[in-house]
Amino acid sequence: MRCVRGTSGRAVPALIAAAAVFTALTSPAEARRRSHAGGGGGYNPPYAAMVVDVKSGRVLHAVNEDALRHPASITKVMTLYLLFEQIEKGRMSLDTPLEISGNAARQPPSKLGLRPGSTITAEEAIKALVTKSANDVACAIGENIAGSEGAFAEMMTRKAHALGMSRTHYANASGLPDSDQITTARDLTILARAIQDRFPRYYRYFQTRSFAFRGRVIGNHNRLLGRVEGVDGIKTGYTRDSGFNLMTSARLEDRHIVAIVLGGKSGASRDAIMQRLVQANLPRAYAGARSTPPVVEVAERPRPAVVAEKPVATRTMVASADEDDAIETTASTGRGGQPLDISPMRQTTTPGGAKWRTGTGGAVPGNAQAYAPSPESGFPAPPSSGAKYAARLPSVDPGEARAPAPRSETPAPAQKPVTVTPWVIQLGAMDDEGKAKSMLTEARQRSGGTLAKAAPFTERVTHGGTTLFRARFSGFSEAEAAQDACRALKRNGFTCFATRS
Repeated sequence: MRCVRGTSGRAVPALIAAAAVFTALTSPAEARRRSHAGGGGGYNPPYAAMVVDVKSGRVLHAVNEDALRHPASITKVMTLYLLFEQIEKGRMSLDTPLEISGNAARQPPSKLGLRPGSTITAEEAIKALVTKSANDVACAIGENIAGSEGAFAEMMTRKAHALGMSRTHYANASGLPDSDQITTARDLTILARAIQDRFPRYYRYFQTRSFAFRGRVIGNHNRLLGRVEGVDGIKTGYTRDSGFNLMTSARLEDRHIVAIVLGGKSGASRDAIMQRLVQANLPRAYAGARSTPPVVEVAERPRPAVVAEKPVATRTMVASADEDDAIETTASTGRGGQPLDISPMRQTTTPGGAKWRTGTGGAVPGNAQAYAPSPESGFPAPPSSGAKYAARLPSVDPGEARAPAPRSETPAPAQKPVTVTPWVIQLGAMDDEGKAKSMLTEARQRSGGTLAKAAPFTERVTHGGTTLFRARFSGFSEAEAAQDACRALKRNGFTCFATRS
């Protein structure tokens, strides 16, 4: 089993460039200092927040709720959703041993530090993610369920879309930095409700204050547990690009809300903002019988039965996926060693003419107390200035349906001879050639012109007596062009990777 992981880099003694805020480098000690001492130094991650009344479905507070953000370790809520599903269906139990691979063991902190070849029970894994936010354990969960972390990330994305999280895409099980790991505050409120509706028995693990593991006692990173009345979970997160994130559920006197804060300048300021949001909005929530149905999954879109020969991604960590073990190193690389774009994006025009809009996410003010809502003042207007963050999806009407687009019924065209270029894009490998061709047709229709000059083709391969049909696009002479097209496909809900032909 293999997992796609980041590789640790060496600390750099100085900032690369003053203008490149998102690639600023610090030592682990300085990162920890920021996480506990209030940020500073001009660090302004893009901010978003949302509060939803669970019983009525009413939005009580929203700032940049549909702008794309990086989830960081809040990713692990979806990882646990899929683990809970395996247990519920009887495919695993709380006592099932999960094997730790060499690659899982090498994941950057935060981690348990498990050795390759060792095992951890599913219940221990749950507690490790809830408290320590262990990246090695998150990777191991993905490997043990899907065979590889890459395949597991595809499962996570499909599940997100089935729940209605239409702007979410996962690239790994932990939340470690990846430019393709994106979500929104609105999508995360859906996940926060769904995991409670679907798994009330297992949701209680998010209330775990500490975890005794092999002679160690590990405390929960969520410092609002036991400190803010009504809070019963659920997950923190941090990377340099995301800022300090927090997903929260709170119940009091028959009222129930879920709240998301993304882009805090520090752990302390994020917690202060969330505390104010809870205190301001929980009393406003509906106390009667629940009028909204549980969050349930729609039928998942058909996806490849097998994804074959996915290349291992290499990337240098920009930061850890949790604030208590924050680390920063040099730069990030994508598949094929190409640099990942982690700088703020500007509005551009794709070959198909589609406009990509710049997001409206402003910085979290340095004074969280002044910014956060209070019972007396209600809640604040969105920030009017600060660092911009690009939403890398086409602009949409807020009223537009967020459910995944229906699968196209257009029949796949007959395949013509294709000249295979040095680089191709592979969407997946299907057990039926007709399915592979239909996938290619749909991808072209929904690509917004990105694949206008690309040539679809299928490639028959046999593995262990099983015949598969790769769904691929030719037409790329350079790695960068293929990777750009693949990123565009991912933004439209497809999984893919660029590879040499």
